[in-house]
Formats: sequence, C-alpha cells, structure tokens
Amino acid sequence: MLLTISTTHQPATDLGYLLFKHPDKCQAFDLAFGTARVFYPEASETRCTAALVLDINPVDLARGKAGAKRQTLAAYVSDRPYAASSFLSVAISQVFRTAMTGRCAEKQDLADTPIPLVAKIPVLPSRGREGFLRGLFEPLGYEVDVRRLALDEAFPDWGNSSYFDVELRHTIKLCDLLSHLHVMIPVLDDDKHYYVNEDEIEKLLRHGEGWLSTHPLKAEITSRYLKHQRGLTRDALAQIAIEEIVAETSEQEISEDIIEQPISLNQQRMEAVIAALKANGVQKIVDLGCGEGKLLKLLLTEPTFQEILGMDVTYRSLEYAQERVLDRLPTHQKGRLQLIQGSLNYRDARIAGYDAATVVEVIEHMELDRLKAFERVLFEFAKPKIAIVTTPNIEYNVKFENLLAGKLRHPDHRFEWTRSEFQNWARVISDRYKYSVEFGSIGNVDHEVGSPTQMAIFKAIG
Repeated sequence: MLLTISTTHQPATDLGYLLFKHPDKCQAFDLAFGTARVFYPEASETRCTAALVLDINPVDLARGKAGAKRQTLAAYVSDRPYAASSFLSVAISQVFRTAMTGRCAEKQDLADTPIPLVAKIPVLPSRGREGFLRGLFEPLGYEVDVRRLALDEAFPDWGNSSYFDVELRHTIKLCDLLSHLHVMIPVLDDDKHYYVNEDEIEKLLRHGEGWLSTHPLKAEITSRYLKHQRGLTRDALAQIAIEEIVAETSEQEISEDIIEQPISLNQQRMEAVIAALKANGVQKIVDLGCGEGKLLKLLLTEPTFQEILGMDVTYRSLEYAQERVLDRLPTHQKGRLQLIQGSLNYRDARIAGYDAATVVEVIEHMELDRLKAFERVLFEFAKPKIAIVTTPNIEYNVKFENLLAGKLRHPDHRFEWTRSEFQNWARVISDRYKYSVEFGSIGNVDHEVGSPTQMAIFKAIG
C-alpha cells in the first residue's frame, strides 16, 4: 500500500526536515506485520514528494502473524496487502512518529506553519462510500478529489468497487495532516487488525485534539475507530464532550468556576481537603480526576505529603498539569509527583496502595449508571485508608444569582445531589466496603439550604 505527501512550499526539500527522512536516502523500517520504506520520487527546490510504501506478506497474515484472524482461503485472498487500512495507520505513527508530535529542532518555525500539502492514497476503502469519505475530510478544510475504482477494468459490466483513488489538498501543518490520516484511514476501512481496548481512547483523544470535538461526524469517527465497542465509545464521547466544554464558554452555560467565584469556593474546597489529609497523617496521596492540577499544586506545598499521584481521564488536562505543575517543579521535587491517564470506571493497579485518595468535584461528571463501577474501583480494588469525596449541594444553587433556575452549575454535570441524597449514597458505600464516614460542609453555610459543597471523609475500618 502507498501514501505520498507532496509540497510546493519553497524550499520544498525542507519536507525532509519535517519528516526526519533525508530526501537522498531510501530507508526501510521493520514492523510487526511487514516492511515500510520511505523514499522521495521527486525532490527539488520547487516540489518535493515523500512516499511511504508498506509491504505486507499475505501468507504471514493468513498464518496468524501480526494479529491477523485465522481464516481459510479468505485470509490468502484479501485486500490487506494493498488497500489502505489500520496497517498503514500504524506505519504512519511509527515511521513518522517524531513528525506527528510537531517537533523539529532544525526547522521548528516551519513545523509550526501551515504549508501547502497534497496527500495521495491510490487504494483507500470507504465502507461509507464517497459521501462518507468527503464528510470526514471536507469539514477539516481539505479539497478532496476522488476517483472510484472499478472492480476489474477488464470487465466494466461488473461495476465499481468500494475503493477510491484519493487526493487530499490543504494548507496545513504536517503534524495535523499525519494525525488526520492516522485516525481517518481505519475509520474509512471500518476495521482494525489489532485488539482494541481503553488505550485506544487515549490515542484517539491525542490525535483528535483540536478538531475531533467539533467534527460533525465525531460520533461515527469514534465508534469506528474503537471497532464499535459500545463501552469504549461511550467513554470516549464523554471525554470528548468534556474537552469541548473546556474549550468553549457560552453566555447560557457559565462555568462552575465563574458561578462560584464571588465566594472563592474552589480555594475553600481545596483547603478543606488538605486540612483533612493533614489531620489524618497521610503521606501518599492519589488525586483521582486531578484535572489541570490545582489541588496537586497545593499538595506539593506540604512537605509531609511525600508521594503524590495525579490521574485524569482527559489527555488535554494532563498536558496542562504537566506544563503548569510538574514541569515547573525544582529537579529535586519532581520525584514527588507523577501524572497518569486513566478512567475511574476501570480497575487500575497503579492507584492501589495509597494512604489517601481525593475525588474532588468528580463524581457529578459521571453517569449515574457508571457510579457503581467507580465505587468498586475506589473502595474495593484501590482500597485507600482514607478517601475524601466532594460534590456540589444542589440545594444551595438558589443562592447563585448568575445561575438560571433549574440549571446545574456546570454543563457537563450529569447530576447534583441534595445533602440527604449524598449522605445516603455515602452510607451505603461505607457499609458495603467496611469504611466509616464523616460529613463536612465547605463554604458559607445557610441554615436552610446548607453549604455550597458537601464532603464525605471515608476511613477504612480495621
């Protein structure tokens, strides 16, 4: 299978710098399923073209190598060696790995600049036909030229196939083009040659950052990229929705921070959590749903907290935490903090063994039917000695003048509980998993509606 990328940006041979592949060399790369080769059929000051050719042995695939399904004759007679598929997508990510990050020490200004690029794939399957193919790329600004391939040119009566000769033109950063191709090729093929699990969600969010959340076909893209696994698709779309909310602010849906700003509730909330942690003498803390790292930053100011782990499901939030917290730490302090990507709905050995777990303004972002999975992850599997959970008190919402009646504090909140609802939930948890529970109020307390934030402190029994 073949992919070519061309540019007329001058000097055009700078494409070699961006791809980290010299125009005067033909390079070969051994992959798990075949050999990838990169060479330049043309390289001049005015036009340069890089070609990625992927050679796959169909016999190896048929015999069960490279993650192929074991089949009979169908495995030997298939389109996998020549039609663009997840094999090509993986080859792009491995052969052009550095280029996809957008880094280029020699030409960083060029890597950050949109340049005219043309990508050609001579055999690209589209299970959704031509309209679906155009619907993937045209909203991203591409000019799309397609020619549908005949089943057999020698027998025109057989009609057309579901394969297309495709040319994509755009003035765009090279890293963005590679990310689009990496995602869209297996989406068009509607299959992947390897097992798909929650790791694929992180890859999709990383390569889809900046465009997937606003794409009109984001649901179809997500479902196909994750091989139509409903649970993974639902989790991925939930994370995409969170990123979309983070990126956009509307007058009708004011963010929770803005609503609560007049009483500095966020600061009071974090100070209450830290006070509870110090009172219980903990040293190792995991902050679940750490977001951009506001609590992590305060935790690091306390020398008694020796080991801190921050976990969040959203890749973009972890990038912010990396830049704003971890990267700014002195060298001798960086060993105290670690950041990981993960979901609170799946058992994760990395969050086990900590003295305390903090879950600050997180549970209200979950669907109610997912709470039981979270409960098991935290209290049955991670088993911290102390767990601190905070969540909004919906009764207090009437006190926020800039919050419309009947609205929740944040557009991504799936629910907000009354004090009795929260306490009933916490008591069931404590009984089921052998914890005691204490309740606290955060913020100004009103004698009728309580405090804006409610807190539960769970302590393991025995």
